Amino acid sequence: MSMPDDFSVYVKKGTIKISGVNKPRANFLINESQKTCNGLKKRLDVMGIDEDNANSIVKDCYDVVMELVRARLLLDGYNPSGLFAHEAEVSYLDNMGFKERDILFLNDMRYFRNSVTYYGKILTVDYAEKVAEFTIRVYPVLKEKCQN
Repeated sequence: MSMPDDFSVYVKKGTIKISGVNKPRANFLINESQKTCNGLKKRLDVMGIDEDNANSIVKDCYDVVMELVRARLLLDGYNPSGLFAHEAEVSYLDNMGFKERDILFLNDMRYFRNSVTYYGKILTVDYAEKVAEFTIRVYPVLKEKCQN
């Protein structure tokens, strides 16, 4: 999968709207991300990852990460909506200082999460394990970026 367009492209297209800071909504997303991450860690510790939960693990991981990205967008006065909004959100990681490999990985997560949700794709345990490792690694970095 290729890199998403530069964030400024999504602003120009109107996928990202400049709306003003929305701290209450951002704080809600930060708290939801924390709760989902806590639950995810418990599931991983107790159940691990298998064929029965690989898809739901990937979806939860995606939610954990994207809720923090959305929170940062809201804190910076942006509001994504409409077609390609998720892609635009992923592209914002470049503005947040993330490495290209992490942006590419999250863009793949976005694609595969959508494949599960909309097309019935079954993901492998191996992929879900990589996604869980990625999520646990980037979560504290994203959370810190939401507090600055």
